[in-house]
Amino acid sequence: MLKYIIHGGNRLEGEVEVSGSKNASLPIIAATILNQGKTTLYNVPEIHDTKMMFEILKELGGNVTKKVSKSKGKTIKKYIIDTSKINKYKISEKLMCQMRSSVIFVGALLGRYGKAVFSYPGGCENWWIHRTSLK
Repeated sequence: MLKYIIHGGNRLEGEVEVSGSKNASLPIIAATILNQGKTTLYNVPEIHDTKMMFEILKELGGNVTKKVSKSKGKTIKKYIIDTSKINKYKISEKLMCQMRSSVIFVGALLGRYGKAVFSYPGGCENWWIHRTSLK
């Protein structure tokens, strides 16, 4: 497209549903480990990265429940995350390699347990660590 042509004079009206932010959701999902209880998140985008974050939480011992409801004609999606029973600090290579952002969990695991075991994050072939065990 070489140019935009805008013909003014008409009032714009309506509503737009704003999607949640991946870059905000991923660190918040990881931080639920520090809560050591239940956290409710709204407007989490349903994309591969957030699904993988939930899978990592489940692998560590957390519970993730999705609830969908209607209010005033709008669909409300929320995730209830319970990290009270997380008892592991090792993220499997299978899940770790699914996305680069999986490394976000390391800070939360260090904060809760003082240690974390993980491998290469996905999508980054030249990452500086082959296999790390922080204690």
